[in-house]
Amino acid sequence: SAAMRLAALLAALRPVLPLVLGLSLGCSLSLLRASWSQSGGEDQCLGAAGRPGPLAGRARPEAADGRPGRGHEDFRPRIVPYYRDPNKPYKKVLRTRYIQTELGFHERLFVAVLTSKATLNTLAVAVNKTVAHHFPRLLYFTGLRSAKVPHGMMLVAHGDERPIWLMYETVHYIHQHFGSDYDWFYIMQDDTYAQAEQVKSLVMHLSINQDVYLGRAEEFIGGDEQARYCHGGFGYLISRSLLLKLHPHLDSCRNEILSVRPDEWLGRCIIDFLGITCVSQLQGQHYHTYELAKNTEPEKEEEEEFQAALAVHPVSDMTLMYRLHKRFSRIQLDRAYQEIQDLQMQIRNLTSLTPAGEAGLTWPVGINAPFLPKSRFEVISWDYFTEQHLFSCPDGSPKCELSGASKADVSEIIDSALEQLNNRYQPLLRFSKRQLLNGYRRFDPTRGMEYTLDLLLEAVTQKGHARVLAKRVSLVRPLSKVEIIPMPYVTEATRVQLVLPLTVQDVDFVANFLDMFAMNTLDTHDNALLTLLFIYHPYDAQRVSQVDVFAGVKAMVGELEKRYAEVKIPWISVKTEVPSQVKLMDIVSKKHPVDTLFFLASVWTEINMEFLNRCRMNTISNWQVFFPVHFQEFNPALVYRGEQTASSSTDFLRDGHFDRYSFAEACFYNSDYMTARTKLAADILDRDEVLESMEVFDVFLHYSGLHLFRAVEPGLVQKYALRSCNPRLSEELYHRCVLSNLEGLASRSHLAMALFEQEQANST
Repeated sequence: SAAMRLAALLAALRPVLPLVLGLSLGCSLSLLRASWSQSGGEDQCLGAAGRPGPLAGRARPEAADGRPGRGHEDFRPRIVPYYRDPNKPYKKVLRTRYIQTELGFHERLFVAVLTSKATLNTLAVAVNKTVAHHFPRLLYFTGLRSAKVPHGMMLVAHGDERPIWLMYETVHYIHQHFGSDYDWFYIMQDDTYAQAEQVKSLVMHLSINQDVYLGRAEEFIGGDEQARYCHGGFGYLISRSLLLKLHPHLDSCRNEILSVRPDEWLGRCIIDFLGITCVSQLQGQHYHTYELAKNTEPEKEEEEEFQAALAVHPVSDMTLMYRLHKRFSRIQLDRAYQEIQDLQMQIRNLTSLTPAGEAGLTWPVGINAPFLPKSRFEVISWDYFTEQHLFSCPDGSPKCELSGASKADVSEIIDSALEQLNNRYQPLLRFSKRQLLNGYRRFDPTRGMEYTLDLLLEAVTQKGHARVLAKRVSLVRPLSKVEIIPMPYVTEATRVQLVLPLTVQDVDFVANFLDMFAMNTLDTHDNALLTLLFIYHPYDAQRVSQVDVFAGVKAMVGELEKRYAEVKIPWISVKTEVPSQVKLMDIVSKKHPVDTLFFLASVWTEINMEFLNRCRMNTISNWQVFFPVHFQEFNPALVYRGEQTASSSTDFLRDGHFDRYSFAEACFYNSDYMTARTKLAADILDRDEVLESMEVFDVFLHYSGLHLFRAVEPGLVQKYALRSCNPRLSEELYHRCVLSNLEGLASRSHLAMALFEQEQANST
């Protein structure tokens, strides 16, 4: 019947009924929204006089008067479509070095300290030693400078000690040199102690989309108006937008406003021309200050107002500045410890709710769990030590004297263990150290340095009873906050001067080196030059007119110069029995300018643009030298044993190792080498035989204050070759060369397989 057919139809449509209803509802809402958009946009197509309205999708919404909408200037993105003119040749786009430069980001905080000739060597020095290293950028401004400027202080002298003139010139200088680089500008006096971390935290919580004049608000002298100025003694904060608006009016303020106090003059200028008054509270953030009374004892100040202060004034002398810094540092440290305890308590409470339960709680609470090795090769070994000796020495010897940083580390960790024990058991027990029985330590990259100490202690009760007992304690020195070390700016456009020393044994490998040099530098027009250093044995040097052992190499160089007309490859001939790396560099150094960037290469080095750029970036004049650790491929006869060599990209850096015994490659500036070499010459006097036991690495390590950057370099891959080790060199250099050859044969598994196959062959 009809009813049955209808029921069957509804049963068939029931699974798709929600989909149909959803589509219908969605289409209806879309049509309704489109009609609203069209009706609302008709008025925007034409302006009041029939002019075309703003384009759709404009980044900055405009108000009815055509000016940008308030509060939206910097937060709406504008998409610029890429267009390339087909009639113009393609030109590579030059990108900025850092993404924050390209995106127009600014640094957060700039600090200006107003000082004077009388206090430059006293209070200004105290400011520099206490808080300057906490601020990202800090400059000192004075009218007249003293004869000697304290070390490590960046000083700007305006040539006039008048307070108003000093303030005018300071604000003008800040706008001219830093106005486009920073979001916030903090101005303080040298008799002000400011909590640097608190000031940085304050600016992190303030919005930059507002004109800010923040400090300790004070009434104008003799004025009854509501406007306020920021007291200069307690420092004040100015936003970038306010500074940009204030700068055009500075000359008018200097000519029209009369005032004795520079901070009052600046406040009057901001109020009269911008209509902005000083505030002590903004966006929920308070600028707390504290005024010091005479003969104040910072160690005894317990007021909440003092502990919450961002700035303290007046500071009468250097000693008081240091005492304030010590007191506030202790306050910050206590707060940090209390916060750690609160976080640990929260972690303990939440751990019981996790799937692992309390068993998943690691020690110490809040620190990463220890590294869990997946195989025996990943096990981190422990280093054994006592109070006098270390049994895992850097030079590989089984036992050495505990000294330097290691001795200080052990002493500090023992003292910390005793302090923790006494804090836990006092007043019931008081511990004192008798002896360190055993000490173990290891570095866990996931959490930090771990220690296990077996201590022989003397425990004394409250009644005076003493007893000697042994106790094992475990301690962890966790990895702290990662800090980015500021480095000088370098570019990738620096010319690299390659230096290739060659002996008779290296002649067979020169062809491959020159081919790679031509393909990766000459063909790509990289800014790199090559100098060859022919090292003749005295016997070969006598026969050079009849038989030149480097004749083939010179012929190959001639072919390269014919192929590349603009390229010249000079060579230098040296006669010696002992090819000392330092003596060879002495010869090359004298023939090049002091600003030359050297890359000391070996004949097995395969030059490529990737590494040359890293050589440029990792080598900084008067700052850092670079000693890359190349990747050495294993002997294919042992690794593949007759099978086809793996050549796919997935096998890159697989069948080989990074040769940590080789120091043949190095990147450094000639000026840095000459400076270190001069110190070496003054140390060894005329004992040139000492140079035979040294490499360039040793010269920089012992006779320069530069950073020695030694890191694995995947861009330097060398084919396997058995190096010839010169027995005339020092014992250490010869031993290092032999070890490099031995470890470069194959991995342990490959050597074991080769021995196994050899034993099978011998048994049959």
